[in-house]
Amino acid sequence: MCAKRRHNYKNLKIWQLGLEITNDISDLLLEFPKHERYDLSSQLSRYSISMPSNIAEGSARTNKSFSHFLDISLGSSFELGTQLLVAKHRKYINIETLKKLEEKIEEFQRMTMGFQNGLS
Repeated sequence: MCAKRRHNYKNLKIWQLGLEITNDISDLLLEFPKHERYDLSSQLSRYSISMPSNIAEGSARTNKSFSHFLDISLGSSFELGTQLLVAKHRKYINIETLKKLEEKIEEFQRMTMGFQNGLS
């Protein structure tokens, strides 16, 4: 692949899955306690939004730079997973919801790492 080629992020399956996870988190946060609005809810929202946003931003860059933005997106996905464990511990989500989201996040991570390896 040419180093100067740009990607249409909306056509990337990793971006689409990232956006799906973002929307899942957004729906989930509607059920969170109001006192978490500026704490855990805010963190969950930011990490989930960061995933597809960094893919979109990086897609307009060179492959080397895009790979860096994919690293940021992956980091956000791991942070999101950690925050979901906190939400489960605080009993804001049940084990079924946690497992479903963890599976999506793990799929996102596998797909993103595979895509990233193809950029080199």
